[in-house]
This record gives sequence, structure tokens and C-alpha cells, in this order.
Amino acid sequence: MYRILVADAISREGLAPLLNAKGIEVVQQKVKDVESSLHVYDALLVRSATQVTEELLTKMTNLKIVGRAGVGVDNIDTDAATKRGIVVINAPNGNTISTAEHTFAMMASLVRYIPQANTSVKSREWNRSAFVGTELYNKQLGIIGFGRIGSEIAKRAKAFEMKVCVFDPFLTATRAEKLGVSSVSLDELLVSADIITVHTPLTKETKGLLNRETLAKTKKGVYLLNCARGGIIDEEALVHYLESGHVKGAALDVFEVEPPVDNKLLQFEQVVTTPHLGASTKEAQLNVAEDVAFEILQFLEGKPVSSSINLPAISKEVFEKIYPFTTLTKRMGSIISQCMREPVQEISVTYAGTVADLETNYITRGVLAGFLKTRVDHPVNEVNASMVAKQRGITFGEKVSNETQGYANIIEVTVKGDHSSFTITGTYVEGYGPRIVNIQSFDIDFYPEGYLLYILHTDQPGVIGKVGKVLGDHHVNIATMQVGRKQKGGEAIMMLSFDKQLDDTILSTLQNVEEIVKVHKIDL
Repeated sequence: MYRILVADAISREGLAPLLNAKGIEVVQQKVKDVESSLHVYDALLVRSATQVTEELLTKMTNLKIVGRAGVGVDNIDTDAATKRGIVVINAPNGNTISTAEHTFAMMASLVRYIPQANTSVKSREWNRSAFVGTELYNKQLGIIGFGRIGSEIAKRAKAFEMKVCVFDPFLTATRAEKLGVSSVSLDELLVSADIITVHTPLTKETKGLLNRETLAKTKKGVYLLNCARGGIIDEEALVHYLESGHVKGAALDVFEVEPPVDNKLLQFEQVVTTPHLGASTKEAQLNVAEDVAFEILQFLEGKPVSSSINLPAISKEVFEKIYPFTTLTKRMGSIISQCMREPVQEISVTYAGTVADLETNYITRGVLAGFLKTRVDHPVNEVNASMVAKQRGITFGEKVSNETQGYANIIEVTVKGDHSSFTITGTYVEGYGPRIVNIQSFDIDFYPEGYLLYILHTDQPGVIGKVGKVLGDHHVNIATMQVGRKQKGGEAIMMLSFDKQLDDTILSTLQNVEEIVKVHKIDL
């Protein structure tokens, strides 16, 4: 008999896979109401209200799996769950159609003034000339972010005979052709699109992606939509361009601060708003509940689950052995992803030394997780990383080598993209932690953590001094610096670390230094 605690409001229809199963007892109670018996539950099912903290997990000593009836898992301490061998699952696909449809409803409402016209008629007015709208037919729709939801929006836009261009740095030419969209740069999209909709995750890279500078490049009279995450569109910049008339209208389902009580955007008649309703349909709510209930049942029956976002339940002994190497490979994957901003087709991992005798499959997934984390619009880590990679058309594999390069263990990762390849080598040293020992055939030695700057340059006198001057002029203190070269006067690299994140203006200045070939900011 397995006991499942459903701690948030979920309909019995959504729980049907569990309620109809034999050997399953479902208890629908808040955590505080079953405090004394938390230790008996095998599974926990929540929405967003219940905070699944390390403290709660400590009390639930028999817990094997946590299910989130939805996409986001911000309310679940996944690291604490992983350390305890507790699987965390979500329902990443249940609200895709709901959000795509809501985006299109917002788009139609925006260009045809439906909310404004509705208010006018209900005020006993009949002012048809005040609401002359714009057709979607033959308009250029720019989609920023082409994950599950962006792809569904493109399909619907095609039905309206719209022209679709997409900005997604990781969209391959093959996938773009298959879906009948044009893959363009951000600048090309901004200049050409009549309507722009954003569907990226909110990350450090995408926060304020549409700001004063980027919005200035758009067509006069452009329409903007955000049904993804508040903050992708800089709200102050949007206010500025609405006031000037450059942006003709905006449709917003999300805001930087919710609810947007004192938000200036609410003052504009040409702004259509909804209270974060992207996933708020009966079907979506039912879908996510059914999906996660079915996954929990699968897991308890000893079958594989497809939507796990952390490591599967493994023995403490195995976890402790592979954890240092998984931590290393996650960072290696992240470094490559941030240094290689282009679509990729292949990721290969080579193991040598003592690490080759471990569960390398999970360690390889650490590479994928680190590489893909900022490239997709949903949570990704060791378990679902392989599935996400396959969905993106990325092949991956691993092999064993006898070349330890003088270390007890060595891991080499090579990523091949549309235009280039990138290789990084790392090792784990007992007592010292993870180390990166080679990048692009340059020998180097640094600890992969914090705020880093990778510079490829020609090996000429004074280059380091020029870099130091730029950083000094911007009052930036260098914590550490490592350098590597192959031969005198050839190409060389620097890897610098800092106590805080660098401003993009510093990168622009460094890129203007004659001897510098490439500059990449890395945030670990």
C-alpha cells in the first residue's frame, strides 16, 4: 500500500489515475493538518501553494517522489530532494496549448480593439469608426523563443496566413525549415516584424531583452505581446514607446510585479491585460493534474517516468561517488553553452582514469543539463536533459580513453555546432574540487565558479595590460587570472574571475581592443 498526500486543491477528475489504482491511498489534506503523520507518505502532490522545503522533506522520511501539477518548480527544493534520493516531477506539456491559444486570443484582441470596443458598447455607445483594426493576414509575426509554446504559436500563425520569423539562438536550420519559419537574428526580427511575441524563460540573458535600445529598432506602429514571464519586456521602456506612439499597442498577461497595482502600463487604453491566465483553462488544469498523477503512479509501479527534473532515486553510495563529477560536468556544459552561442548538432564526452569506472551515464547527463539549461523554456537537469537534447536534434554519446593526461581522472567534452566546435577538459581533485585544465587545446588551470571572463587573443606584449586598464577604468577588481598559450606570438587565452557580474559595456570596450579575438562572459 502506497500513501499519497495531495497537499493542494486538485480535482478528483485530475487524480483519477491514482484514485482508480489498486494499492494506493490518496489523502487530500494540507501539510499542517497531517503534521504528525508526514513520515508515512510515499508521495507528495502539490501545485504552487505548498512550499516543499528541506525542513518538510526532512519530516517526510518515507517520501520517494514529489509531483508538481504544473511547469514551475520554484516552490520545491530540488537539491534537497535529490540529496535524499527523492524524484521531483512536473507536467511540462499540460499548459502548452492553453498558453499558445491565450497568446493568439490576446493578439486578436490587441489588433482589433476588442476589449475597448466591448467597453464602449456596454457604455451604450456605437462608435464603429473609433475601432478600425488591423488584419493578421500577411503580417510578419516575430516570435522570440521557439520552444514548445513558440512552436505552437507558429502553427496557428500559419493558419492565419501570417509570415513567421523566429529568433532563437539555438534553433537549427533543419528544424526551422521543417516548421516553415524563417530563423533570423534578433535585430532582423525587430526591424521586420509587425507583431512581436516573446516566449523565452526569464533568465539573466532575457531579462529586459526588449528595452529602450532594442525597441528603438522596431517598426513604428509595432505591436508587442508577453504571455511568458514578466520582465522580458522592460516595462519602463515600454511606457516610453507607448507614450511616443512608436509602439501602437501591447498585450500583457504577465508583469514584473504581480499583481501590477501601481503599474503605469495600466493607464494606456492601447494596452490589453489579463491576470496571468496563460495556463488557466479547465483543460490545462486537468491535463497537468492527470499528467503528474499518472507519472507518480508509473514511478510507484517501478516504471520509468518521462518528466523527472532531477536524478532518479539512486543509492546514497552511488550518488556520493558521482556527485562531484556531475557538478563538474554541469559547469563544463554551461561554460561551453555560454562561449558557443550557436545551434549545435553533437555533444561527445570522453572519460579516462578512475571516473570511467563510475555511472558515467548520469555524469554525461550533467553535461547536457549544464549546456541546455539556458537554451530551453522549462526546467532541465540530469534526468530530462537527454530527452530535451533529442527533441532539439542534438546527438550525444560517450567513450572511454586511456589518456589520463597525468591526472587520476579526466573528462573531455566536445560540442560541434553549425559553424564551429568547442572542447573543454576537466578533472576532480580530491580535497581541491573541480578544475578546468584545458580549453580549446590551451592548457590552463582554474576553478569553475562564479563570474568569469574568457578572452581569446593574440599573444602580444601589453595585451594583459590593456585588459587590466579597461577593467580598472570601470572600477572592476580582478579576483584571479589564468593564461594559456600554444606558442609565442600565436593565439592565447585568459580566464579571469570577479566578485561581481561584469556590465555589458565592459565587454563592448574589450572587444574593441585590437589584439582581442573573442570575449565571453560566463556566469556559473
